[in-house]
Amino acid sequence: MLNLVQRLILGCLLLFCLTVGLVLVVHKALAVAGHLNLAYIIVLASLGVAAGTIYFVLKPIRMLASDAHRIAQGNLEHRVEWSSRDSFGVIASELSRIAVRLRELRDTEAGRRQMEFQLSDAVLQSIFEPIIVTDGKGHVLKVNQAAADLLGEAAADRMALATTPGGDKILSAIRDAVSMQKAVAAEDEASMLPLRIGQKERSYRLRTTPMRDSEGRLLGAVTTLEDVTSLQDTDRFKTQFIAVASRKLRDPLLQLRRGLYALARGFSGEMTPLQTELVDSASKEAEKLDDLMSDLIDVAELDTGKRELKLERVRPLQVLNEARDRFCDEASKKHIRLEVSAYADLSAVMADRRALRSIFDNLLSNALRFTPEDGEILLAAEEIKHFVQFTVRDTGRGIEAERLGSIFDRFNTLSDKGTGLGLALARRLVESLGGQIAVESRLGHGATFRFTIPVAVADHVQHPVEVG
Repeated sequence: MLNLVQRLILGCLLLFCLTVGLVLVVHKALAVAGHLNLAYIIVLASLGVAAGTIYFVLKPIRMLASDAHRIAQGNLEHRVEWSSRDSFGVIASELSRIAVRLRELRDTEAGRRQMEFQLSDAVLQSIFEPIIVTDGKGHVLKVNQAAADLLGEAAADRMALATTPGGDKILSAIRDAVSMQKAVAAEDEASMLPLRIGQKERSYRLRTTPMRDSEGRLLGAVTTLEDVTSLQDTDRFKTQFIAVASRKLRDPLLQLRRGLYALARGFSGEMTPLQTELVDSASKEAEKLDDLMSDLIDVAELDTGKRELKLERVRPLQVLNEARDRFCDEASKKHIRLEVSAYADLSAVMADRRALRSIFDNLLSNALRFTPEDGEILLAAEEIKHFVQFTVRDTGRGIEAERLGSIFDRFNTLSDKGTGLGLALARRLVESLGGQIAVESRLGHGATFRFTIPVAVADHVQHPVEVG
């Protein structure tokens, strides 16, 4: 169906065609009668009248189109002037009403946005913790008063922030959150930001979260500096207490184990079957308690920085073979295949042998505990950029999805037999060596633990010679 403009254009064309046809008829009649000049004059006059009529009809359409274009370009102050009350007048009136309505909406939206901005700014300024808002390129957009008080003028200037003590950590966390497009909230000691305020030094934990609009587009990041000084003081006191208590309990526990050993070997005479059973049970519990004391002391030494790591070049394949040898007898008793897969010439890692041994002992003891008979445990290593990634994979029962997030927390046990410190200790040791540890698991499909250790030589070239 034709619209109004199309109808007008079609009508003008029909009018023009009729006019031309009529003029030709008149021209022919006058030419036959011998009035040729008069015929030409009538033809030209008729064509002029037709063109003028078409122009007169299309002029209001062009005027309305021009008015509509100006309004569409954002000139909402433009008013469409039209004196007549015909169809064109109605269109002009509606265009004016649309412009007024759009202007009201614009003013209302601007006011609403202004109120939202003031409200969000008031919320930001009322938060006690320092907050820094940046765009996708890391440029500072907004800081609250707490951040300005803490960092001074550097809080609002990216270049100044980069040269401020601790500013490089803040910018690094922002870059990580934007590049990975996920929150960055590390809990390890290396992620803490120490800042001196007056005569006191306080510690802050960085938490950076990406900002997105309603359509999911990345806008920037929000960085919060959480003051954890009091928490660190409490944790430090707790760690020192555990370390002292563990050492004080170690000597009495050693004497207890010696006494139980002497009784079990019959040094104090023959025992009845019931006495033998009680002594064996007490010996096992004393051994568990000794393991717990050892783990507590190790964790405390790492937390307080008293454990010195002796870094040296260590071959990954050698580490895997030694770990397999330590647990091969226990694996054989359960008919579990314990295999090693690694290249013989993987780059050496810079690590502490005692720390690596402890990491593998904790991971392998868990794998053997939860892998059923005729299962399989794989020890593997591969080089990824400047790290060697070690893997311990089993075919055990797996880990519940809701427990994966807290699997490395202290005293988070997977069974009643564990101390709940093994995986926490493994994580602390891996992080102290400059690596990271992670776990993947599905219930009923085993578990895979992976951790990385920096290589000793970064430019090593690997050759495909696989053993194991």
